Amino acid sequence: MAIIRKTKSVKALLDAFEKTDNAISVVGLVKQLHQKMNKTTVYRILERLEEEGVLHSFMDKDGLKWYAKCSDCSVGHHTDTHPHFQCSDCGKIECLTFEVNIPKLRNYRIDSAELLLIGHCENCI
Repeated sequence: MAIIRKTKSVKALLDAFEKTDNAISVVGLVKQLHQKMNKTTVYRILERLEEEGVLHSFMDKDGLKWYAKCSDCSVGHHTDTHPHFQCSDCGKIECLTFEVNIPKLRNYRIDSAELLLIGHCENCI
């Protein structure tokens, strides 16, 4: 896929990620951007930004999809295999800053890996 054009919708979605260091749920993005674009547009742009290596996604403990900014990813290749943390009390989710080394398995090709740590954040301890 070609580099994403910076339409008003793409800019509005990217601005949401510039305002926070935390991950944002797809439901939260749809609610936040409902006056600027419809749900289908949000999902389509998120998919394209993930393919371009701008954002990465992961599932929370309830199966809800979240998105966060990538570090050094490229088109179709995500290099930021890091864990995410979800607070059981306030629900805050964030990327943790250390990488996890995924072992090479003989006779397997690993395309992606997710590690979600669930506990209590510094504000809820």
